[in-house]
Amino acid sequence: MRHDLKVTGVVDINVPAARVWDVMTKPSIIKEYLFGTETVTDWKVGSEIIFQGEYGETSYRDKGVILENEPGALISYSYWSGFSGLEDKPENYNKVTYTITPKGANVTELQWIQEGFANEEGYNHSVNGMPQFMDQIKGIAERKA
Repeated sequence: MRHDLKVTGVVDINVPAARVWDVMTKPSIIKEYLFGTETVTDWKVGSEIIFQGEYGETSYRDKGVILENEPGALISYSYWSGFSGLEDKPENYNKVTYTITPKGANVTELQWIQEGFANEEGYNHSVNGMPQFMDQIKGIAERKA
């Protein structure tokens, strides 16, 4: 187990913080950058969060629990994925946190942290995908509504 492993992505997005918050919390928008995944949660601390859908021929249902929610500023949740190949038990969950920080009227910093990986394979997957993932979120947020 390598629970010390942490992946961080940071990007400046040229929109107000409220727009970034919407991109990170509205299931219809999350679906765009999470490959069609349906997100089910009420975002309340202690509530379950479910990420479900189809990947190729495989149905999946990843899950976690909302750990923190500071509206407009921060969300944190535990996360377990069936794709990890690991058993659904507490030590195989990692933690995802994203923080939204206004840097001006129309510039917002988004920081994404994923930590507590159960193995290096999951860590490497996140490290390799983080730049594209952050660019995709930035593009969706900056797109004209």
